[in-house]
Amino acid sequence: MRDLHVALGWILIVANATVGAWALAAHVVPVLRHRAGWVAVVVAQVIVAAQVVVGVIYQNTEDVEAARFHQLYGFAAFASVGIIYAYRSEMRERPYLVYGLGSLWLMGLGLRAATL
Repeated sequence: MRDLHVALGWILIVANATVGAWALAAHVVPVLRHRAGWVAVVVAQVIVAAQVVVGVIYQNTEDVEAARFHQLYGFAAFASVGIIYAYRSEMRERPYLVYGLGSLWLMGLGLRAATL
């Protein structure tokens, strides 16, 4: 379970970095705006939820102690997905900017949690 949690953490980081870069580029270059990019955003954000679930299962089944603040960063990432989604209607004219910055934020939280 530990290996899955570690691997999923790095997948979370790479996925959110990739979709964050795509969304910011699509904000500036309209030709990059494709439905496939939004599918990738959804996948990257579902990975955040999966990572939290795997982490909780790992901690409870293996009776391990998480590193200091590790859980805080994990649950902050999980909550951030909801906050980013909630802002989509507020920033209706700039969805690529919202999801680009939000995905990079998720990447940063993942990096911080992974390096504790």
